Amino acid sequence: MKRWFRQHRYAILVALRRLWLHPFSSVANLLVIALTLALPILGASFLKAAQPVVKEVSISPEITVFMKPGAAPQASQNVLNSVNSNYADVVESARIVTREEALASLKRNPNWADALSVLPDNPLPDAVLVTLGPVENLPAVTATLVKDLGSSPDVHTVQHDAAWVQRLAAILDFITIGLGMLAIGVALIVLATVFNTVRMQALSQREEIAVARLVGATESFVHRPFLYLGAFTGVLASLLAIAFAQAALQPLNTALANLAASYGTRIELVLPDSIWLLFSIVAVALLAALSARWSVTRNTRF
Repeated sequence: MKRWFRQHRYAILVALRRLWLHPFSSVANLLVIALTLALPILGASFLKAAQPVVKEVSISPEITVFMKPGAAPQASQNVLNSVNSNYADVVESARIVTREEALASLKRNPNWADALSVLPDNPLPDAVLVTLGPVENLPAVTATLVKDLGSSPDVHTVQHDAAWVQRLAAILDFITIGLGMLAIGVALIVLATVFNTVRMQALSQREEIAVARLVGATESFVHRPFLYLGAFTGVLASLLAIAFAQAALQPLNTALANLAASYGTRIELVLPDSIWLLFSIVAVALLAALSARWSVTRNTRF
């Protein structure tokens, strides 16, 4: 066991010395990998900030059925009964909003109170609010219900407001897939950078490796420092990427706060959870170590 620890300690010291003896190339490689890794971290921050906003808005569409101004009060009740009887399996809730309730609600809004106070009578119609539950093929169900409700002779307009929410959810799904593809691209960049770094190190130390083999060094002994070199490069680059992402979030949050304030909301970008970041660091370190092993195996066959 002591021999095993001694061999790994030697490999770690050799890897750190090689990083220290080539500061320019080491820093350049770390910056390339770190800046590349910072992109998916920022993308994950945007997704983390956007998901709560989408969850606050119901994906289930709310359909508003406006009755004709001259329709009898019983007309809205007939529409409500039709919805409850014909679409009970897809409707989550349905209720009538009378014209008096709608007017009272608008009057409670200071922006409308002054304008409504000068009207001689109530211009608002009765309405029926229908909320669909979670069903399969929601767009088709919504379109069918809107068409059916609009065919009633007492209905003036049917309006549903879930299309933009569905589009927003689709955009987030698209960004999630794009972020996954970006992560694959970042992994390839890490592989290529570490592979080339280890290749240059191995070629520059051909004589040292040849002498080590002549005195009885095993292939594991020869390869081990390069594996640690790749792992250290991955860990240091990941830490730099997190620092770069944190620094970039400050001006982004300032600009985003001004944009969100104009919509009466508040959105703040934060780094992903610590567990996620730790997992990413370990994954990058393993990926870099595997790339180093592949490179040193291919370039030390002499």
